[in-house]
Amino acid sequence: MTIAPNRPTIKVETRRVICPHDCPDTCCMSATVENGRVTKVTGEPSHPFTQGFLCIKTNYYLERLYSPQRIKYPMRRVGPKGSGQFERTSWDEATDLIAQKFKEIIATHGAEAILPYSYAGTMGLLSYASMDRRFFNYMGASLLDRTICSTAGKEGYTYTMGGSFGTDPETIVNAKLIIAWGTNPVSTNVHLMPFINEAKKRGAKLVTVDPHKSKTADQSDLFIQPYPGTDAALALSMMQVIIEEDLHDKEFIASDTYGFDLLAERVKEYPPERAEQITGVPAQQIRDFARLYATTKPSFIRLSYGLNRHTNGGMMVRTVTCLPALVGAWKHVGGGALLSTGGSFPLNKAALERPDFLRRHNYFPRTINMIKLGEALLDYKEPPVKALFVYNSNPAVVAPNSRKVIAGLEREDLFCVVHEQVMTDTARYADVVLPAPTTFECLDLHAAYGHLYVQLSEPTIPPLGEVVANTEVFRRLAVKMGFDDPAFRDSDEELVRQALDSKHPHLAGITYERLQKETFARLNVPTPYNPFAGGKYPTPSGKIELYSEKMLRAGFDPLPTHNPTAESADGSPELFAKYPLRLVTPAAHHFLNSSFAEMPTMLKKQQRPYLELNEVDARERGIEQGQWVRAWNDRGEAYFVADLNRDSVAAGVACHLSLWWQRYSPLGWNCNTLTSDVAADMGGGATFHTNLVQVEPACRSLSPEKMKELENLYPLSEEVRLG
Repeated sequence: MTIAPNRPTIKVETRRVICPHDCPDTCCMSATVENGRVTKVTGEPSHPFTQGFLCIKTNYYLERLYSPQRIKYPMRRVGPKGSGQFERTSWDEATDLIAQKFKEIIATHGAEAILPYSYAGTMGLLSYASMDRRFFNYMGASLLDRTICSTAGKEGYTYTMGGSFGTDPETIVNAKLIIAWGTNPVSTNVHLMPFINEAKKRGAKLVTVDPHKSKTADQSDLFIQPYPGTDAALALSMMQVIIEEDLHDKEFIASDTYGFDLLAERVKEYPPERAEQITGVPAQQIRDFARLYATTKPSFIRLSYGLNRHTNGGMMVRTVTCLPALVGAWKHVGGGALLSTGGSFPLNKAALERPDFLRRHNYFPRTINMIKLGEALLDYKEPPVKALFVYNSNPAVVAPNSRKVIAGLEREDLFCVVHEQVMTDTARYADVVLPAPTTFECLDLHAAYGHLYVQLSEPTIPPLGEVVANTEVFRRLAVKMGFDDPAFRDSDEELVRQALDSKHPHLAGITYERLQKETFARLNVPTPYNPFAGGKYPTPSGKIELYSEKMLRAGFDPLPTHNPTAESADGSPELFAKYPLRLVTPAAHHFLNSSFAEMPTMLKKQQRPYLELNEVDARERGIEQGQWVRAWNDRGEAYFVADLNRDSVAAGVACHLSLWWQRYSPLGWNCNTLTSDVAADMGGGATFHTNLVQVEPACRSLSPEKMKELENLYPLSEEVRLG
């Protein structure tokens, strides 16, 4: 008789978990867990927005979760800054060292010499802004103005509409015209595409407005290609045609807008012939587009944050946002515009962050704009930044003007702590590195900026090694610092409950217990949802403000207008003569800012750091397809592989799909070596796309040895060379 060997029991579970990355989709994922290990991740099919699929990046999430680059234990630096040389230490030793350094700095320079630096590497409310804000507010550290993504656009949109909300994205199946204006949803908002495709099946047309011919443009019925930073002139010219040809909705304008007569005078300055000179879009195409927009109902404009990353970005978003008012698009289900749904989530952020702790000091801490990190680290005015605590961000890669940022990180007198999942470029400059969890290993609560669902993400597996959520990091540090307020003893569950403790009707019936059972719940809003139903707008006038007295008081033109960008032929002719190419750096299809950009599969799929050029510009410079090129300006230089194949940019424009880590970039510098840390017109926002450069074949400036180094880094196949 044969006795079968004992086989281990395999316990298989399916658990829901929320994608925490900086994306409007905020997907609900379905994780298969076998004996405490995640073996498969898919989109949750029951989620109305996720609809059972994930983006190309999160389809490979397990490569990040179980990466050999995962940081699993606290470490302290033992080699030169930037060398990545660390030794393992204990949590007690690490937190003792951090607390000791912080206390020494506070005693010598004051708490403002300590700067937290974080953004949206993780967007769960607990990880993004809860115990960390309590800790630094209680300490009195410098405040960080978190401007790097969206502040200019939000301010511009709010001047027109009164808040950061708009069309329910699930209703756009009813639209007959959908305009992706300065956004590429195929790559950055992919779960909107099923709604767009359903609308197209029902007869809708899709238009893309973008300086770069993106993957979304490839799927569009019409592609409009303005020069970077000229979208306001395009929108104003459309308005001029709509009003001149009597295509505007007079009834809606009379009942729901403020300042139409003044706007009507302003747009006379922008006939299509003048707009063509500014934007590069042919006058007849502007007329045809304006007529299509005015006569197709419902029409929907999807904006995103690429448009706001110019020195005139706030005004551009404000101007484009006026278009739906002229044609009465808000009257229709599926019509209107959307920049973000974020303003629809009335979560109790004050309870999480405790801004009241700032009142315990006899001063109000200074605020440092995060896009000026390099300047902050190299500016030795009192008090100098003597300690930097980085979490949920990778500033060595993502911050503009990166040569200055890295020079600051190299300071031997800067004490730097990084809380991170993998050994990023920033972490290599740290004195102490703390291990951070992925979404599979921690509890968090999620809002969204691309749909209307509140979601609870519960851990699916035990933390790997000694990884600890940043809520717990700051609890432990509070103890070491002697902060005895009970707020530092709140558990993660208590933090979730505090966030949900809101009397706003949108959150009625959404409790911790309900989310534990259901994972996600739609805000308590009508279906379909129109935040401006009944003609109610949260602006000072109670109407859509085509003319804004609030803007006038703030020092802006109260009417929509076109302002040349700070780096352009009109805005800086001397600089333009020196650097005549306008470089834009939109998101790569396989990266999400710097997230996923260390994963071998994503690097392989993204292939190489290409620079897309128009054939006219390439021919003038003696550049051929697949050739290594050098791009440079007064801020620095970076190297790319020339791509002339797609004819994706107009003459005078260059495009690089970002964001490659410095470590994987040719000769160690990515595109942010070239970008400016000058702030946008509104909200202190980043201006990554206002960026003049010159380009030449790399062999003109590099030695044969350096050229060989490039070839060895990214060996080009004959297929790539020939295109």
